[in-house]
Amino acid sequence: MNDLETYFKQNNKRVIDKWHHYFEIYERHFSKYRNKEIVLLEIGTFQGGSLQMWKHYFGDKAKIYGIDINPDCKQVEEENIKVFIGSQSDRNFLRNVLKDIPPIDILIDDGGHTMQQQIVSFEELFDHIKPDGTYLCEDLHTSYWDNFGGGYKLPGTFIEYSKELIDKLNAWHFKKAEEIDSFTKSASSMHYYDSMLVIEKREMLKPVTSRTGAIYLTESEKPIVEPKKRSLLKRLVRQ
Repeated sequence: MNDLETYFKQNNKRVIDKWHHYFEIYERHFSKYRNKEIVLLEIGTFQGGSLQMWKHYFGDKAKIYGIDINPDCKQVEEENIKVFIGSQSDRNFLRNVLKDIPPIDILIDDGGHTMQQQIVSFEELFDHIKPDGTYLCEDLHTSYWDNFGGGYKLPGTFIEYSKELIDKLNAWHFKKAEEIDSFTKSASSMHYYDSMLVIEKREMLKPVTSRTGAIYLTESEKPIVEPKKRSLLKRLVRQ
């Protein structure tokens, strides 16, 4: 059990609502930020318990920000925790938030979980994450739920939207240099988990390949097939 899960299970402060398997993922991607001067922005504050959890986990040097549409969430503010009130699907609101906070180290989308909310938040906030920062979107199972605008392989869900990001991650190999966008140049990896996507950022350059060592096989490179299997393959081809 890691420190976050221990905090969660022993929590006697504000309510925290999390899937149990999330804590292993948090630890894997967030542990490198502990006790550093970081900026964390979480969309969806609920009762403020997770904001307190992040404050405890990352330490006193961390600045914790939250976004929620419920005006009452301003009440969960405390030292090193500030909450902005507005809709995560309102692009102008998100742009104004970015004017008031430093570049982000960690962005967690645990907001309304509708398709529009997740897509708009990603499009407006991802580029504001630092070059070595981390983006995390929770509860992706809503991409399969009708009441959130989801559906299995339904165009327009966040899952389907994020699948296109896989192509952008690999765009060096099929696009011209002038067509490479900011995502390709800044995303180093994408990690899919049950109900969660984590994107780790790093300044990316065009991949380079090279070869080292001495060549000692003179025969042209062909698949090696055992004699019996080779004859069987020939018969199958003739058929």
